[in-house]
Amino acid sequence: MSPTARKSRFFTPDPAAPESLCENPGCALPGEFRAPQSPQNLRAYRWFCLDHVRAYNASWDFYKGMSAHEIESERREDSGWQRPTWPLGRLGARAPFAEAMEAELNNFAFGQRAKPSPRPDLPKDLREALHELGLTWPLTMAALKARYKQLAKRHHPDMNQGNEQGSEKLKRINLAYATLRGKLAAEAQPG
Repeated sequence: MSPTARKSRFFTPDPAAPESLCENPGCALPGEFRAPQSPQNLRAYRWFCLDHVRAYNASWDFYKGMSAHEIESERREDSGWQRPTWPLGRLGARAPFAEAMEAELNNFAFGQRAKPSPRPDLPKDLREALHELGLTWPLTMAALKARYKQLAKRHHPDMNQGNEQGSEKLKRINLAYATLRGKLAAEAQPG
């Protein structure tokens, strides 16, 4: 996009503009550009011509009339998009995926893959399948497919010049994938 095309796009009159004159006293041009009325009411607009909306925006001060404490409070609220926030881990017990998150952070910091710990409440075949693929439960079908694709490429005989160990590993990966895929498909069935 050329600089002139980009510049002119920003100065195109608002199609929602009312058919009225510029709100600046003594101006006879149409008010085609909007500006917020006040910091307390940002969705109500005043309508100006291009020159006067530029002047209005240049003099606009959202924090005008606020104390230093009010300004700081407003800035803190804006950092969380005006939504309530709280420190991590303060809502009771540990988050359900805290261990998995900790393992990933450890992997990132030290460059080693932490082995996921098997859950004793899962059947043995699922624990073995999860261990074979290096995954943890709960699991989504998308995560399972992505991990399977990654491991299948790595251990495919064409990538390992027919290595027998790679071929055996691929068989175990295929069996683990089929087991987990069947479990996830069964859970997805209504019933």
